[in-house]
Amino acid sequence: MLLIDGRSGSGKTELARAIVAGAPDAQLLQLDEVYPGWGGLEEGSRYVREHVLAADRPRWQRWDWLAGERAEWHEIDPGRPLVIEGCGALSRANRANATYGIWVSVDAGLRKRRALARDGETYAPYWDEWAAQEEHFLIRENPAALADAVVDGRAVVADLARWRAVLDAERVER
Repeated sequence: MLLIDGRSGSGKTELARAIVAGAPDAQLLQLDEVYPGWGGLEEGSRYVREHVLAADRPRWQRWDWLAGERAEWHEIDPGRPLVIEGCGALSRANRANATYGIWVSVDAGLRKRRALARDGETYAPYWDEWAAQEEHFLIRENPAALADAVVDGRAVVADLARWRAVLDAERVER
């Protein structure tokens, strides 16, 4: 199991999607699908631990951003490699249940430009609220120190073969 963490706009989603695209049996869980709204970074981190990483029956329930409530359930196949991506993925408790952790880092200006270009007016009013949650999480958990590798967010796919090999090694161990 591979955890990919980083602040908003760092490139973690791009990295996760690229890894999974080259590993046809791999599963991808993006924390954007489970955060319970804009104030939900901490709960999203806990949720993934309780319902996926430490669960007897790993699964997750999508957060419907428009309705403001949980929606349908998605099963996780414990026999297939899993990539979990999102800010809050790489906490101490989550890392204890995963094979490998990656922290994606890029400067704050580029992160904000990327995030607002991606999500525009939907995200702009929440940027500061989300950034404050990220800061709190970073101070408490120090995910960069928990990571097995730190990836430059300006070139997230530069070492793609290495990250796919992590998933291959996990597949062999099963």
